[in-house]
Amino acid sequence: MSSIKIECVAKEGYRIGESPVWDEKESALLYVDITGRKVCRWSPVTNQVQAIAVDAPVSSVALRKSGGYVITLGTRFAGLKWKEQLVTTIIHVDKDKPNNRFNDGKVDPAGRYFAGTMAEEIRPAVLERRQGSLYTLFSDLSVVKQFDQVDISNGLDWSLDHKTFFYIDSLSYSVDAFDYDLQTGKIGNRRSIYKLEKEESIPDGMCIDTEGKLWVACYDGGRVIRLDPETGKRLQTVKLPVDKTTSCCFGGKDYSEMYVTSATDGMDKEGLSRQPQAGGIFKITGLGVKGVAPYPFAG
Repeated sequence: MSSIKIECVAKEGYRIGESPVWDEKESALLYVDITGRKVCRWSPVTNQVQAIAVDAPVSSVALRKSGGYVITLGTRFAGLKWKEQLVTTIIHVDKDKPNNRFNDGKVDPAGRYFAGTMAEEIRPAVLERRQGSLYTLFSDLSVVKQFDQVDISNGLDWSLDHKTFFYIDSLSYSVDAFDYDLQTGKIGNRRSIYKLEKEESIPDGMCIDTEGKLWVACYDGGRVIRLDPETGKRLQTVKLPVDKTTSCCFGGKDYSEMYVTSATDGMDKEGLSRQPQAGGIFKITGLGVKGVAPYPFAG
């Protein structure tokens, strides 16, 4: 094994850092601060963070084929033009649930944007249950609800052959798989492929590597774990210097670096003094595996 190195590259102390995405065109890392209500972009060249403030909790960001980005903002899918700092609503969901907001989202290999909702938290991971749904935004800007009764809609990704959709509903403490039809975007045959162990705590954001293995950030577990979706076995654990690890993605020139977001919401003064890098963005090198480039939204 090569030696693993972990460094905190953005020490901004985000409230809920989430949804890291590598933007190859800009050679930069995109991510959001959900409760801090901003979309951020960190450049490894300048080591600077640019941020755009938005008017609601912003929970995920994705690349867009036609330029700019797409985001999930409150209960809206929206477009974001970075240079103009312009946000435009695409479509509203969960209109009958004023207490809901979007959470994690990701684009599938055909360019559809999948994202799920949840009730606003009373405090971290404490909320009215089964209020969320998983949605798909198609390239023609129509939306389909895949299923409801979700607690905290979280990590998503697709197998390398695009025949399996992986998904996390955090409070089930499970990583689930569905059969996936790339032609239609339909999912079915849900099953659990991994149940988290007590010390791993709550499964949050997720990504896949070029060997087809899943990496899951463990909220309150202070780690990312590598899973084999075929065998349901944990292959590796990488511990971070903060407990509230929220999501992960691969990036860098050849997608050999892993980026991990984290949060400070729900931490007291003592906790923050014990973990001064809480809410930071971390870069992990030396994992010996590479990731898959993100797909852009086709609409």
